[in-house]
Amino acid sequence: MIDRSLLRAALLDALQAEFDLQVRAAQLARDEATNEESRAEGKYDTRAQEAAYLAEGQARVASDLQLSLSLYRDLTFPAPADPIAVGHLVQLGDDEAHIYLLGPKSGGLEITVDGHQILVVTPASPLGRQLLGARLGATVTLPGRPARSLPIRRLW
Repeated sequence: MIDRSLLRAALLDALQAEFDLQVRAAQLARDEATNEESRAEGKYDTRAQEAAYLAEGQARVASDLQLSLSLYRDLTFPAPADPIAVGHLVQLGDDEAHIYLLGPKSGGLEITVDGHQILVVTPASPLGRQLLGARLGATVTLPGRPARSLPIRRLW
C-alpha cells in the first residue's frame, strides 16, 4: 500500500524543484535580454530578442508549474473504487513496475514513493483517456512498439 501523504509530498517536492529551476532560468534569460552586452550590433543581431523569447517561455513554464503545485496541494485521492477517476493510483499487469497516478496536470512526471516508481498520466494522454472511467480488470493498451495490453490489477 502506498502512503498517500508520502505520495503528495513526493509530488510537491518534484514540482517545487522544477518550478524553482524554471524561475531561475527565466531570470537568467531575462537578465541576458536586458544586459548591455546583448544590445544589437547590427540589424541581423537578434541575441537580446532570442533571450527575451526564451525568458517568456520559461516564465510560462514556471506559471504552469505553479498551477500544478496548487492542483496537487488540493488533490483529493478518491477511495479505491470503480470507476477510475483523477487521483487514483493504478497498477497495470502483475508487476509493480507499471504504477500510474491519474493526475490533473504534469503528465510524464516520475516519482518514487516507498520504493515504487510512479508515473503521472493525465486524462489528456492516450493512457489517461483509457484509464478514466475504466474499472478494475479492464484491459488498457500501453502505447509503444510493440503496443502491450495489460489488465488493471489494483487501485489505491
